[in-house]
Amino acid sequence: MRAAFERRTGAFGPEDPWFETRSRAFWDDALTTQGFAALAAPHAGDDANLVARSFAEAHRGLFVALEVLAGGAHIADLWSGAELFVGRLDEAQRIALEHADGAFDARVVRGPADAGAVPELFVLPGALHHPPDALPAMREVIAAAKERGLDAGAALDALLRMEHVMRSSSRVKAAFAYRIESLPRR
Repeated sequence: MRAAFERRTGAFGPEDPWFETRSRAFWDDALTTQGFAALAAPHAGDDANLVARSFAEAHRGLFVALEVLAGGAHIADLWSGAELFVGRLDEAQRIALEHADGAFDARVVRGPADAGAVPELFVLPGALHHPPDALPAMREVIAAAKERGLDAGAALDALLRMEHVMRSSSRVKAAFAYRIESLPRR
C-alpha cells in the first residue's frame, strides 16, 4: 500500500524531514482510498465495521480553512466546492487550521450518529498542508485538471507530487513546483 501511495505522490523515507507528515498522509490513504479499514474490519468487531464504512465513504478534498472556532472548523473544498463544518478537532488540528494560510489535502469522515441525527464530521490526522505561497498556482492547476477531465484523486495526487518536488528541492519556488505541465494526461 505504501508503494502504491509513493507511486502516486512521491517517494519518502525516514531520513526525510517530512517523513512524519507523509506517513500520516499515507495512513489516511491506506485506510480510505486503498480500503485497508474495510480489510481489517472483519477482524476487529462490529464497531470497526461502522468505522470502516465511514472511511470507505471519506470525502477527500483540497481544503482551505474559512473559520476556526472552539467547536470546530468551517472548511471549503477547492476541488468540489463543498463547504463542511468539521465538529471535532484535536488540539494539533485546531492549531494547524488556525494557522493554515494555504490549502491542505485531507480526508473528512462522518462519525456515528443516532437514527435521524446529523453525524459529526472529522478530519483524519494525515492532512497534508501545502505551502501558502503555492495557492495561486494550485488554483490554476485545479482549473486545468478539471478541463482535462481528471478525477479528484488524480488531481490531488498530482498536487502531492508537486508538493514533494518543492520540499525535495530547497531552491524550487512554488510557481515552478506547482505547474500545469506536471498534471497527468487523461
